[in-house]
Amino acid sequence: MSLVKSHKRRTPMLSNALMSDPFFSDLFDRRGLKNYLDSNSDFDFNPAMNVKEKEKDFEVELAAPGLKKDDFTITLDNGLLTVSAEREDNKEEEKDGFLSREFSYNSFSRTIRIPESVDEEKEVSARYENGVLKLKLQKKDGMEPKKPKTIKVS
Repeated sequence: MSLVKSHKRRTPMLSNALMSDPFFSDLFDRRGLKNYLDSNSDFDFNPAMNVKEKEKDFEVELAAPGLKKDDFTITLDNGLLTVSAEREDNKEEEKDGFLSREFSYNSFSRTIRIPESVDEEKEVSARYENGVLKLKLQKKDGMEPKKPKTIKVS
């Protein structure tokens, strides 16, 4: 019986030949297969989202590089803001008598609950530039941001 010392990110069941190849060692690692599948897309499946409260509105920013503005679907319904995107690419190349076809499909969906101070009846503005989707949600008239309450520890 021989013991194989495994590295932090590698599975000890792989042979040394496969372990020395970074592609296979990362692919067959427990986290590696998921990371490989996720990294095969041109954008993250769970893009980062920031929400900023301003005096008269909320600003939502979503980092989604590599998309076009037509790829997005944005809905606001019953206090839920949903931003999703889909993109499908098909590439076909013929070279030296060989035909190469590549297909890819990427999508994501993010949903957040919006505060009651947002007026769902007012228009939501959306702008996409430099890989960032920016949304502005208007507050209801007379709604001011709540000031944080400081609590002293005794």
